[in-house]
Parts: sequence; structure tokens; C-alpha cells
Amino acid sequence: MPEHAGGVSAWLRPLWRPTLLRRIVSALLLAFALTGVLLLGLNFLEFKREMAERPGALAVVQALAASLAGQPDARDARLIVQARAEELNHLRRQSGLALGDVELGISDAQGHAVYQTPGLNRVQAHSHWITRAQSGPWQLTLAEPRLADRQVLAWLGADLLPSLLVALPLVLLPVWIATHGGMRPLVQLANRIARRDAQDLAPLDFQPRHDELRTLVTAFDALLARLRAQLRRERAFVQDAAHELRTPLAVVATQAHLLAHAVDDASRQEAAAALQAAVQRSDQLSRQLLTLATLEDGKHAGSQTLDLAALVQEALATAADEALARGLELSLDAPASLPATLHREAFESVLTNLVNNALLYVPRGGHIVVTLAHRGDRIRLDVADDGPGIPREQREMAFDRFWRGEAARDVRGTGLGLAIVAQACRRLGGQVRLGDGLQGRGLGVTVELPT
Repeated sequence: MPEHAGGVSAWLRPLWRPTLLRRIVSALLLAFALTGVLLLGLNFLEFKREMAERPGALAVVQALAASLAGQPDARDARLIVQARAEELNHLRRQSGLALGDVELGISDAQGHAVYQTPGLNRVQAHSHWITRAQSGPWQLTLAEPRLADRQVLAWLGADLLPSLLVALPLVLLPVWIATHGGMRPLVQLANRIARRDAQDLAPLDFQPRHDELRTLVTAFDALLARLRAQLRRERAFVQDAAHELRTPLAVVATQAHLLAHAVDDASRQEAAAALQAAVQRSDQLSRQLLTLATLEDGKHAGSQTLDLAALVQEALATAADEALARGLELSLDAPASLPATLHREAFESVLTNLVNNALLYVPRGGHIVVTLAHRGDRIRLDVADDGPGIPREQREMAFDRFWRGEAARDVRGTGLGLAIVAQACRRLGGQVRLGDGLQGRGLGVTVELPT
């Protein structure tokens, strides 16, 4: 007996917790309750309609009228109606339903009362159903007390309830069994995930029969695939960063050693200059790595409305001193104002890296032209120069991290500028492509962003 009770409680336990099974059972019970209310309401309206069109007393009056059709004697008619009235009221009192007494009366062709129950004169239409019938010289009147709506609803509900109680377990049991069976694969899936090691990002290798669970497994496998790709990118990023930082850090260590052991001022100045250059390159590489990591992480502040023309003018004003020092001509072609809603940090990453790349690679006497325009529903930013450029066959590789072409051998770059530009464009929902620069020479970078 205790084991049986324990098994029953195990089955019923999900009903006391916020489970899907409880939700389904509750919904089913609510549906049954609403169905019962609807059927009760329809039956009540049907009862009202029938009593208005054909009350129950009509059959009694018609039967009584038929029995009086061949009875010309008033005394006999009186006795028949009186006996029928007493019989009806006796039956109604014995029913125990508090139906109330009917009032019955008969009158002759002149309208003189032959017989009537004591309360017939006090009958009113709002308290009784009144039925009349003509039978030869006799006019019959029967008044039946109207039933209270609450009483009618109670009778109809008592008649409907047994049917609902029989139907409920017949519907609930299959739903219960189907729900329990349907939840089993979900429990198996949860157990499979719970047993997994935190480092295991392989697909679940689980094929449930149900379409809903199959969709869940597919979505989870897709998430694991994205996590695997993210982990690969992070590992590659760490390896590349460690590799690229090793060189400037080794230079820093070497120059620091030379500076510490320099025997004259010339050697110390040379070592100090080299040390400063190595520190600057390390600083630039670290900042670009941080920018790239931030862009790939996707955690940006919300979009804001900016004047892109003002941002471009500010960036070029900042770069103007370096352009003059390197003997470069830096020009801008942009409207006076160009408002747009986008991520400020991502756009500034695109702009500054393109301008800085041009400043690094264009030789003295070269030209850099920055163009900003609004084309339909797109914003277009072009940075073109007449420097060494990138061969057509290598332009796809130019967006890889730490990639540097032949023209970059003598330039102190990091190989991250265009990788940052590409990632920032993805964050902005735009596109970037490489082409020819000014007058068919150099490099032209075109960025298109949605407004």
C-alpha cells in the first residue's frame, strides 16, 4: 500500500509544480469548464425560447380541452376541471422541486366563470406562464408559476454535470499519457546536456521523433557550432597576438639592454630612439588588438544620430599634421552635413584605420582623397590614394589579420588595419571592398553603410 501511494504521489507531484504538464491539465480543465458554461448557457436560452413559444402547460390544456369537447353540462365540466387541477397540484407538490401550484379555470361562451382555483384572479404575466384553449363552449385558462432563472440553471447544470464528469477522465487520461510520453525525450535531452563536460562543444547527436524537439536540438547544435567557431577565432587571435607581440617586445628588450650598456652618447641616443619606436609599435599593436577584440565581441553601445561629415572633418584635421610632415596632400569631398544613426565607435574605427593606412603606405608627395556621400538609402565612404596599392589577386587576403603585402615590408604597420575595418563594417551592417585608387593607381577602399 505505501508503495502504491508513493507511485500515485509521484504521478501527481508534477501537478503541484509549475510544469508543462500542470499547464496542460489546467488548460484542459479550463476548457471543460468553459464548455460546461457554454452548454449550460445554450440550454438555458433554449429553455427560455421553448417556454415562450410552447410552455409545458400547453399540452395539459390541450388534453383537458379535448376531454371537454363533448361535455355540454356545466356541472360535469366543473368537476372535470376541478379534479384535474387537484391532480396536477398534488403531483407538483410530491415532486419536491418547489414548482408551485398551477391555477386553472373554465368559463362558458358568455365569459362567466364555471370554475377557477382561488389564485387565478391574482395571476400576472410576469409571474406565470398563461395558456388558454377553446373547447366547444368552454374557455380554459391555465397559469403555471414561472421558474426563477437560478433554479432553472441549477436543474440544467445538474443534468449536464454527469456527462461532463464522464467525459473528463476519458479526455484527460490520453492527454496525460501523451504528455508524459512527449516529455520523456525532453528529459533525455536535458540529462544528455547535463552530463556534458563544459569543454565539449560537439553536436548533441540526438534525434528526437517530435518536430518541436528536433527544432530545439537543431537550434542547440547551431549554437554549439557558433561557440566552436568563436573559440577557434579566439584561439587564433591569441596565437596571432602572441606571435605579433613577440617581435616588438624582443626589440624592446634588446634596445633596453643596449641602452643600459651604451658606452657613449651616440649609442645611447640610437638605442633610446629604437626603444621608443618599439614601444610605440607595441602600443599601437595592443590598441588595435583591443579594438579588434571589442568589435568581434559585439558589445557596442547603442546607435546614435551623428553628423558623419563633422566626424570625417575632425578625423582629417587630426591627421593633417602627420600628412604635412610626410609631404602628403590630404583632401576631403563631403557635404556640409550628413546625419545618420549608427554606432559611433565602429564608424570611427573604419575612418581612422583607413586614413592611417593611407598615411603609412603612401610615399612622400602622394595624394589621399576622402569622399563622403549619401547615395539613396546608403552612405558611401571612399578613401583613395596613389600609393603602391595592393595587387588584385591579393585584395581578398588583405582583410586577414596580420596580413601584409610586399609593399609593406618597409612600413612599420601591424597588419590589422583592414581587418578592423572589415569587422567594423560587419558590425555596422555594411560592406567594404578594395579597388584601384586615384587615376588607376594606388588603392581605393569603398565602404557602404545603411542609413
